[in-house]
Amino acid sequence: MRLVYLRVVACAYAALAMGAVFSPLSYGQSPAGNVKALDRSVLPIHEPDRPFYKELDARTAKPPARWDVKAPEGAPNVVVVLIDDIGFGHSSAFGGPCVMPTLERLANNGLKYNRFHTTALCSPTRTALLTGYNHHSNNAGAIMEVATAYPGNTGIRPQSITPMAEVLRMNGYSTSAWGKYHETPPWEVSVSGPFDRWPTRSGFDEFYGFIGGETNQWDPMIVHGTTPMRKPEGEEDYHFTTDMTEQAISWMRSQQSLTPEKPFFMYFATGGTHAPHHAPKEWIDKYQGKFDMGWDKLREQTLARQIELGVVPKGTKLAPKPEAIKDWDKLSADEKRLFTRQMEVFAGFASHTDHEVGRLVQSIENIGELDNTLIIYVVGDNGASAEGGMLGMFNEGTYFNGVAETTEFMLGKIDQWGGPECFNHFAAGWAVAGNTPFTWTKQVASNFGGTRNGVVYHWPAGIKSKGQVRDQFHHVVDLAPTVFEAAKIPAPKEVNGVKQLPIEGVSMAYSFDAPKAEDRRKTQYFEIAGNRAVYHDGWFAGTIHKAPWEAQPRHSLLDDAWELYHVDNDFSMSKNLAAENPGKLKELQALFTKEAIDHHVLPIDDRTIERFDPKVAGRPDLMDGRKKLTVYPGMVFLAENAFINVKNSSVNMVADVEVKGEKNHGVLVAQGGRFGGWAFWVDHGRPMYSYNFLGLEVFQVAGSQAMSDGKHTLKMAFDYDANQGRGAGGIATLFIDGKKVGEGKIGKTHANVFSLDDTADTGVDTGTPVDEAYGEGRKNAFSGQLSQVSIELK
Repeated sequence: MRLVYLRVVACAYAALAMGAVFSPLSYGQSPAGNVKALDRSVLPIHEPDRPFYKELDARTAKPPARWDVKAPEGAPNVVVVLIDDIGFGHSSAFGGPCVMPTLERLANNGLKYNRFHTTALCSPTRTALLTGYNHHSNNAGAIMEVATAYPGNTGIRPQSITPMAEVLRMNGYSTSAWGKYHETPPWEVSVSGPFDRWPTRSGFDEFYGFIGGETNQWDPMIVHGTTPMRKPEGEEDYHFTTDMTEQAISWMRSQQSLTPEKPFFMYFATGGTHAPHHAPKEWIDKYQGKFDMGWDKLREQTLARQIELGVVPKGTKLAPKPEAIKDWDKLSADEKRLFTRQMEVFAGFASHTDHEVGRLVQSIENIGELDNTLIIYVVGDNGASAEGGMLGMFNEGTYFNGVAETTEFMLGKIDQWGGPECFNHFAAGWAVAGNTPFTWTKQVASNFGGTRNGVVYHWPAGIKSKGQVRDQFHHVVDLAPTVFEAAKIPAPKEVNGVKQLPIEGVSMAYSFDAPKAEDRRKTQYFEIAGNRAVYHDGWFAGTIHKAPWEAQPRHSLLDDAWELYHVDNDFSMSKNLAAENPGKLKELQALFTKEAIDHHVLPIDDRTIERFDPKVAGRPDLMDGRKKLTVYPGMVFLAENAFINVKNSSVNMVADVEVKGEKNHGVLVAQGGRFGGWAFWVDHGRPMYSYNFLGLEVFQVAGSQAMSDGKHTLKMAFDYDANQGRGAGGIATLFIDGKKVGEGKIGKTHANVFSLDDTADTGVDTGTPVDEAYGEGRKNAFSGQLSQVSIELK
């Protein structure tokens, strides 16, 4: 070290002797000594050139001023709360039956917006919210799991669009995301990455939540940063919404304790109230008997409250419900009993979710930061979901696999509704009621029932108006520009050397203290899976291409019937004017086409369930057609899209093990869990194979003899009955060292999806168990030595 120091000194003397010039200018200063204004339009913000010095001795020199990026003076903390799958008419703040006192408190001290819109679907809304660009501009025309090869739908965010969190982080904010993300392409959800589209590479310093579209609130697939994990074992009263709230509060307190001068941005996106509707029993019990009147009366009562609250104009009519939704008074007693329980559970879930948001808000107030925290509480990423079909579902996985559940079956499970034994969803009639006063629901981008969601802004230091309603027309892309304006940060023109597209959102801040301000958003297109529409200057034209419960579109895209509404005068879209004003309809249809071309909406792909298959959709697949995968102990938390696809196929599974004694027990390899999946496992030395068909039926094949001490090769050969089409059954045969020891029939299999939440695991089943017979958690880990398992399609 002494030799290096002497060489450095010698070099310095030599430089001086040669006449080198050293300047004492400080970082960030001009030659006159004036501090340069930061150019925040180019990110990262350019650091100043390093100064040069003439002085030899540091003790006689003056160091430059420390340069770092700080947020603009007075920039507020920002908290964006996003509730999942809840309708415009669900929350009490917007006239609904679900009591949400936190939302009401913030609205009473802030502003409600009653003409705020989403995209009608999860991933598209989230990517639009977090960037300020339309969903197709983000290549997120649908959920990530059904991405295609076409621009607008690839699932890959363009480099020319930088997320809001990254913009804020590069401007001096601490950033964090909690709960649901659902913006990462499924083929990138593995240890191999890339991680560019994970939260921590999309602007968030911290992430604690789940990557996919939904989770089991009682036993979630959690990711912390990029590390998957499960809930702590043994926590009897665990609920993920409570857990994520605890984690978020802890992070916020720590961040403000250590750097109180640094503002934070928090994206708090709950899994509630997306299916499965999981809520603590005491919250569900609050609603016992509250929905006995049924969904038709509930719609009427909700509209009356909405008019009274001023969240819809006086004279608003109740739009007709879809023809497929039965009148409540024509249902059987069993149907009414089942359906009322479904809605009690949902309402309890909504109230519990709002309660956890309230704990977060209270923690911000407790540290004295509430006044200068901009809280944007978005009540839904789309309208309420009708994906439960006409009857609802004990297991939502039946929807994705085209399997119908019966009222009789679900009534047998009614006492489990909302608990860890089910993965439940409610009947579509409740979704329509939750979207009062509109007709349609989630997925239907061509009706406000799918896209109209309430939003509340609360910022005491920045908004003077209190307890008022704003009726300017806005869209979820307008949220990011609003945050930028509040933080005094421009939307960047260039990031990491890449020129950015002009931001497509419009700030809503102009309306904060100007209730009568003219709308600044004049035009907005909508499109999800062929349901498409356009709004322009008070008029709305759209077409219902396919209802959420319909297996096929109603017409070809060319033959769709379009509707026309003058929504400035008809808040609920109750009167179709297409026949009366064909000229206006034609004008708006042409405008939609222009917007669709400009935003990469075309070509439209109206397939839905089929697009879960990467081959059909034309998107990348991590397995890329591979017929064989070898897995090893420690390979756990493998998402379905990061694992070989064994559906609708014959398959061999071969495990190399070493055992001692007949007490060897545990899982060799498993995929899925309690609500659908399969497991190759060992019971007291005997090979076993279990196939759990959607939580409705478990087929179990047992070996007739146990392994002796030593090394063995176990095999499960499944011969699929391909003649019966997708989702057919087959014969499973078990072998020990080539000797057949068991055989049995697997009556049915999953056609499309095992689980959006439970994973594939080697040597253990980390989530809910496929077969309750081998237990949950560490108790099902294989007790012998497992070398590997090969899985090969035949």
